[in-house]
Amino acid sequence: MNLYDSNGPAQFWGLASGPAPGHWEAALRPAMEAAGLRLPAGDIAELLELVLGEGQFGPDHWRLSPAKRAYYRIKPALPRLVIPLLRRVYQRSRAPGLEWPVEPRYARFVWEAAARAMAAAGLARCAYRRLWPGNARFAFVLTHDIESAAGQAAVRRLADIDERFGFRAVFNFVLESYPLDHGLIAELRARGFEIGAHGLRHDGRLFDSRELFMRRAQRINAWLDRLGAVGFRSPLTLRHPEWMQVLNIEYDLSFFDTDPFEPIPGGVMSVWPFFMGRFVELPYTLVQDSTLTGFLRAKDPQVWLRKLDFLERHRGLALMAVHPDYLLRDGTERVYAEFLDAVRSRGGYWHALPREVARWWRDRARAGSANGDDAGEIRLVNGSIEAT
Repeated sequence: MNLYDSNGPAQFWGLASGPAPGHWEAALRPAMEAAGLRLPAGDIAELLELVLGEGQFGPDHWRLSPAKRAYYRIKPALPRLVIPLLRRVYQRSRAPGLEWPVEPRYARFVWEAAARAMAAAGLARCAYRRLWPGNARFAFVLTHDIESAAGQAAVRRLADIDERFGFRAVFNFVLESYPLDHGLIAELRARGFEIGAHGLRHDGRLFDSRELFMRRAQRINAWLDRLGAVGFRSPLTLRHPEWMQVLNIEYDLSFFDTDPFEPIPGGVMSVWPFFMGRFVELPYTLVQDSTLTGFLRAKDPQVWLRKLDFLERHRGLALMAVHPDYLLRDGTERVYAEFLDAVRSRGGYWHALPREVARWWRDRARAGSANGDDAGEIRLVNGSIEAT
């Protein structure tokens, strides 16, 4: 995959009558250094392979250690109180390198690149493709992964919470771990929710080998067609961007901007959607509920709200993963409802289902440079840009 050609700063901004290719080329390395991205890139195009492709973590990044594989094999049989203790043990060896919960460097790079390219072109202002409809300050997206039959039984309760605050979400079902409730699926669709896939089984084995993945991918694709689903999130956010190209999906949800707490820690550093081969990647940018209230034992949504401040400043994607399986644990339901209430009161967002965001991002890229109602303006002020 060539991540740079589809996602580089020039493609991201879509400036009309703006900097020429030479101005962008001159701007990128200084912008990278100003943003604090100290990556061993030779050709600047390698930068996005290291960042969006997580290449900075090495060629074995996608492979679970034997200890983690063993843990996820026995996890379903473990007492609930033991799981946080074991997580704390393996977190001691997590991959270093990214800040959390806010990793600002890639966002700074994208904005700094536009500022330097405009300065090189002698432009004080320029039209750009707005990131979200109606010039919203951020996109707000809810996703729910149903890990077990018990989680499926709690789906209506979680859907009711979303509806109470005027929101809708995608519910991602594990396709062959528990009998799917097709009546529930039909009801969710009728209520305005989306249906997605959360892997074939929730056993941590999807990427054990290429052969196993390809066999399961064939069944996943058949289920996607049967359910009329266009989105996917891998169980445990295990992932392999090249293998996943065989999935018949419009978008994927298996990556994140920064998360040291997942089985494969790291992150793509981006707080916006991006093109990952044949599909649009929608990284989650707000820490998962199981980590926030279960592992970190937070009693309020302040971590989510502080991250939302950063996402709003950079017109980012606020995408979160909340599980019906954990809704009644550790105060999760109360913390989640408080957060939704705070978002609704804040305003300024574009709330959409994941499939709508993916299609918007694809249509936005096809439109090329800014034009019509979707055009905004960025101004160069004291060496920095301001977007309107």
